[in-house]
Amino acid sequence: MDEITNKPSKKEAAKEERRRRKELLAGASAAAVSAIAIDQPDPLSSNYGDVELSDLQSKSITGRKWTEVGSIIPELKDQAILIRGRVHTIRPVSKKMAFVAVRERGFTAQCVLNVKPELVSLQMVKFATSLSKESIVDVEGSVLIPVEVQISKLYCVNRAVPTLPINIEDAARSEVEIEQALEKGEQLVRVNQDTRLNFRILDIRTPANQGIFRIQCQVENIFRQFLLSEGFVGIHTPKLIGGSSEGGSAVFRLDYKGQPACLAQSPQLHKQMAVCGDFGRVFEIGPVFRAEDSFTQRHLCEFTGLDAEMEIKEHYSEYLQKTLRLTFAEAVQMLKEAGVAVDPLGDLNTESERNLGQLVAEKYGTEFYILHKYPQAVRPFYTMPCHDNPSYSNSFDVFIRGEEIISGAQRIHVPEFLEKRAGECGIDVKTISTYIDSFRYGAPPHGGFGVGLERVVMLFCTLNNIRKTSLFPRDPQRIAP
Repeated sequence: MDEITNKPSKKEAAKEERRRRKELLAGASAAAVSAIAIDQPDPLSSNYGDVELSDLQSKSITGRKWTEVGSIIPELKDQAILIRGRVHTIRPVSKKMAFVAVRERGFTAQCVLNVKPELVSLQMVKFATSLSKESIVDVEGSVLIPVEVQISKLYCVNRAVPTLPINIEDAARSEVEIEQALEKGEQLVRVNQDTRLNFRILDIRTPANQGIFRIQCQVENIFRQFLLSEGFVGIHTPKLIGGSSEGGSAVFRLDYKGQPACLAQSPQLHKQMAVCGDFGRVFEIGPVFRAEDSFTQRHLCEFTGLDAEMEIKEHYSEYLQKTLRLTFAEAVQMLKEAGVAVDPLGDLNTESERNLGQLVAEKYGTEFYILHKYPQAVRPFYTMPCHDNPSYSNSFDVFIRGEEIISGAQRIHVPEFLEKRAGECGIDVKTISTYIDSFRYGAPPHGGFGVGLERVVMLFCTLNNIRKTSLFPRDPQRIAP
């Protein structure tokens, strides 16, 4: 039997030797820089150093022109610029030369520091290499080709701690990169989700997170601009209310100056009241609170709701004509034929929704569809029942890739009927009396919907956890940072 050996191949040995030499060279370079005496007077000391706090206390406006790192282009060749950013990486080459990568809002610029008479001293190079990663610095210099900045002055505005709790380079690494490295036998640092959220300030500096929250900003902006173009009026409703806005147990209850109150589960009641106040069409973008006990990848206790409400003329679906629509009963039948048992008067769980999404994609060739006429028992008390079968309701959900992103319905606008439904759902009518009374003064037929901003962005970006699209997520176990 042949002897089994762990001796590396010639190729692997050569690779390891190159890595070892590179580390030795880098160590030698850093050691050479560190060996520079710092007690020698430096006639160029005004070109670098830590900025005094007194100079950062808004003493004056100098009129200096600042250039954003993302705006450094070849056309600026040989021009003097002033930039501010974070120290992304530092690479000492020798005691006379070092590279400092400066990052600002996701863009980086390579800055080079060379010892030059009357401009850059050995001590200045040493100062640059002593900076900690993520420190804020001001760099003055000229633009070289390819795009690079020749440093002439370097000042530290604010120093980060020498050892960061998580490394930005590690946090920026994707799961694909980590898995590919493992296949090659290399071990890369993986920053887990809880660690990221514990040090969220560092985590959101990564390119991926910078992109996610800029996308989120634009989703919100498009929602607002579209509704404004359609005659909707933006409103702001209270988040402290006397009674439950959705019913159920997922309510944060609190004491409000001796009175029982809760955090709004949605702006539902007040946006309906605004429609009754003759605004006709209203929308709101604001926080929504749910006392969820769900520890899933798609639930939060606080999220951003994109809500709209409007008068309707004849039918709750009069503005939903261009999208594939299936009734809840049709969905149950599709699932049944696929061997998935579903209560025809119950709700769909997460697994059933995903199964349905696959079935719809296979049958209709789309991942975007509307499911309507849900069972009345699984919808909020203010939902209008179907005219031909009160067991079902004039309600709908919108799905993308088997995930619900929008929930809406026609609302009950008759106060006596609304009162009856609230009682049947176990809601103390006295706690929502002002809401019900608003329909006693003449209320138009109306309906609306709610969208979870974080969930939309999660699905749009094909992410696997809603916490990745919440800047500072709140779930059953997290209330900080």
